[in-house]
Amino acid sequence: MIHVQGLQFTYPGQKERTLHGLSFDIPRGEIFGFLGPSGAGKSTTQKLLIGVLKGYQGSMKVMGKEIRETGSDYYEHIGVAFEFPNFYNKFTVLENMKLFRSLYRGNTEEPMRLLEQVDLTNAADMKVSQLSKGMKMRLNFCRVLMHDPDILFLDEPTSGLDPVNAKIMKEMILAKKAAGKTILLTTHNMQAAEELCDRVAFILDGEIKLIDSPRELKLRKGRRTIRIEYRRDGELQEGIFPLEGIGENDQFLTFIRKYPPETIHSQEATLEQIFIEVTGRQLT
Repeated sequence: MIHVQGLQFTYPGQKERTLHGLSFDIPRGEIFGFLGPSGAGKSTTQKLLIGVLKGYQGSMKVMGKEIRETGSDYYEHIGVAFEFPNFYNKFTVLENMKLFRSLYRGNTEEPMRLLEQVDLTNAADMKVSQLSKGMKMRLNFCRVLMHDPDILFLDEPTSGLDPVNAKIMKEMILAKKAAGKTILLTTHNMQAAEELCDRVAFILDGEIKLIDSPRELKLRKGRRTIRIEYRRDGELQEGIFPLEGIGENDQFLTFIRKYPPETIHSQEATLEQIFIEVTGRQLT
């Protein structure tokens, strides 16, 4: 669905390039995560892919067509959610939804049905200026889904959401993946990336440092050990054992019989630890 090869970009008036030869592919039905700190090039790449920025070098093909050759019909097939959504603040939630619905030529979803999915039914007659950031984020996702696009571009989709609504948002994103939609997600929220993404790309200073699935990265970079927490004379202690052959490890088996574990943890690395190791930078 998305093929990028040798993508380079320099903002007008700037001497230094922002993107330095990015290459990646995203097949249909995949959630692909761009992970990196602010200023890494995530949003620039997304803006190029949706046609907001022009004048790139290299190739960017979406649904088989070069971006620089697309017309207005391109926006019938993609949905875009920026981290800071823009609406008409003096209009109500429902008025905004009806207005955006009118912009599409093809079939669209019923606005109230979408609002119900993100628990905004009771806010339908509220002016957007009265909404919290979390409510605006949920409304923004409704707008993205209005025309049932084939590809979703989501920028920090869980930003500003409480745990309950973040869970609802993640479930809706996964449901769209199950329906065959292709999703490009840009974020520096590693937990959201771990839960949602089939593959992730670490981007720093306009370069992709690594691409793989979160699971493979965590296993490859982690320690092949398990950590046990247990009580000994009332004090919390921990023991470390090799993961290989753990079921036949007599020392381990004797240990857990003598000291019943309170917790057992494998020692795979977190995505944030891997990002810091690969790039030498913190996510901020």
